[in-house]
Amino acid sequence: MLRLGDYNTLRIVKSVDFGLYLDGGEEGEILLPQRYVTKDMHIGDEIEVFIYLDQEERPVATTEHPIAKVGEFASLEVAWVNQYGAFLKWGLMKDLFCPFREQKKRMEQGQRHIIYIKVDKESYRLMATAKVEKYLEPAPAMKHGDPADILVWQKTDLGFKCIVNNRYQGQIYDNQIFQPLHSGDRLSGFIDHVRQDGKIDLTLQPSGRQHTLDFAEVLLRYLYENDGYCNLGDKSPAELIYDRFQVSKKAYKKAIGDLYRRRLITITDDGIRLVK
Repeated sequence: MLRLGDYNTLRIVKSVDFGLYLDGGEEGEILLPQRYVTKDMHIGDEIEVFIYLDQEERPVATTEHPIAKVGEFASLEVAWVNQYGAFLKWGLMKDLFCPFREQKKRMEQGQRHIIYIKVDKESYRLMATAKVEKYLEPAPAMKHGDPADILVWQKTDLGFKCIVNNRYQGQIYDNQIFQPLHSGDRLSGFIDHVRQDGKIDLTLQPSGRQHTLDFAEVLLRYLYENDGYCNLGDKSPAELIYDRFQVSKKAYKKAIGDLYRRRLITITDDGIRLVK
């Protein structure tokens, strides 16, 4: 079955002046326009293409890769607006439609919005919706420290709402943020824990003994390369620590403690020094 708004592997069945026709099964033959045809494509070959609708709402194939596909969340820029809704840039020639009924607030040209891509059940058209909450699921049990793919969603009083692994709602709290964040940023992070309401608390820093040991070795190498001295101590601002080492103050203090217990450094009022 042809998957609209997704990648499909289809067989080339016909060559014409304006492109290739692909076997779309029940949907009939699907055109791959000439601008996407390469010399190594031949009748009988199976090729991977993305299927969307052309200006006349007919299925058409492309070898281009959109920013996101059906069933995925993305941050997209508004290309233009008319009396029916907004049209979003998603990496294909035809912009993605977001009707007014699917907007949380009126979209304007140049703005970016977090959206979900779906196939409208009534019209069988590809469509974006900014009402993303209804497409997020309660998270199952996850282990502390599990890796997470994060799409930053929106600022809150507590930090940032996020979309986790393209399925769940999460939160990064302000005390876990040591870098500038903006809606639409994609990050790698970690599971802190799953709350009873099925939402996930996130951290951008790995935790645990192994991470402490790993960063302790990074810090030790820094000291060897900088005359045995670092002017950041356990009382230094978290922002300065992150700017230099991209770790939290908590992780930095743990690494200092580890090196101190191993008698590799001394701690002074102005930073840390290698033991000579």
